[in-house]
Amino acid sequence: MNFSDHFSSHASEYAKYRPRYPEALFEYLAATTSAHELAWDCGTGNGQVAVSLTAYFEQIYGTDASEKQIAQAFGHDRIRYWATTADRTEIPDSSIDLITVAQALHWFNLAEFYQEVRRVLKPNGIIAVWCYGFFTIPSANEQLNQALQAYYQAVEPFWPPERQLVEEQYQTIPFPFVELTSPPFSMTSEWNAEEIIGYLGTWSATQRFIAQHGIEQITKLCDRIAAAWGSLPETKLISWPLSLRVGSPRI
Repeated sequence: MNFSDHFSSHASEYAKYRPRYPEALFEYLAATTSAHELAWDCGTGNGQVAVSLTAYFEQIYGTDASEKQIAQAFGHDRIRYWATTADRTEIPDSSIDLITVAQALHWFNLAEFYQEVRRVLKPNGIIAVWCYGFFTIPSANEQLNQALQAYYQAVEPFWPPERQLVEEQYQTIPFPFVELTSPPFSMTSEWNAEEIIGYLGTWSATQRFIAQHGIEQITKLCDRIAAAWGSLPETKLISWPLSLRVGSPRI
């Protein structure tokens, strides 16, 4: 399997420290499809999206190129998981009502993936892709914002080049479908200092930084965040605006 694997080395942490997408997003996506028999969550990671889709679809396929991610995925009797790249699956032709790709499209070979999308979608099927970048903490004081920015600036050069598409909110990514105008959505979580630091540790940029420089500097940056947080068990509202694109080969 030929793919850039930035996540298998910390798959268990990735499953533990990931924010949850809002239920309203899945209600909206289900409303865009005329049938609800089969959905495909491509680049499923820990299966977070696949599980959310079980409330709206009879069966879900969850695929990911990382076998370790699949091994950590949330189990459910309506979900069938398997490890495969996004552009070559065993999904039958014209069988899928909804395809979702959450925070993963920038890793794909887009031309080949879109060819697969056209093969497996029903004629009136829908594809929805989304991403999110840096978060905001509305209640953060200046010290905490500065500590978070210092962390981000330290690891930013270690993002893979594909990450630039996320920074551009998927607006520059090719999306050769008849596009729908979708409402805005944001993820929110109430996290304490340990949880936000755990989340930062799941970033592929963090892992690449540690591989090159060791963990000492990352530890210092995390200590600075913890010191600026206040009471460590205290939770704060974290918000990630989603950049969503939804379309169909033909509507």
